[in-house]
Amino acid sequence: MTKEKESNTDVANLPFEKALAELEAIVQRLEKGDVALEESIRIYERGEALKRRCEALLREAEARVEKITRDAAGKPVGTEPLDRD
Repeated sequence: MTKEKESNTDVANLPFEKALAELEAIVQRLEKGDVALEESIRIYERGEALKRRCEALLREAEARVEKITRDAAGKPVGTEPLDRD
């Protein structure tokens, strides 16, 4: 396993908020433009891994979102999948 791959293996265990915060910090560093080329490549690769993690967690959360169903009087009676029509 390469050094870059080893440094990105922990991404799979990060909660969404931490992964997003780290991704935002990487974007800010890259936007400043004061990072050496090799460091830029390394943190860009980490950013890609973090982006994939955030996207996967968002897809999982979206799949769990449910819509509250109501009866004729407007009282909640249960839930159904969000995508159900």
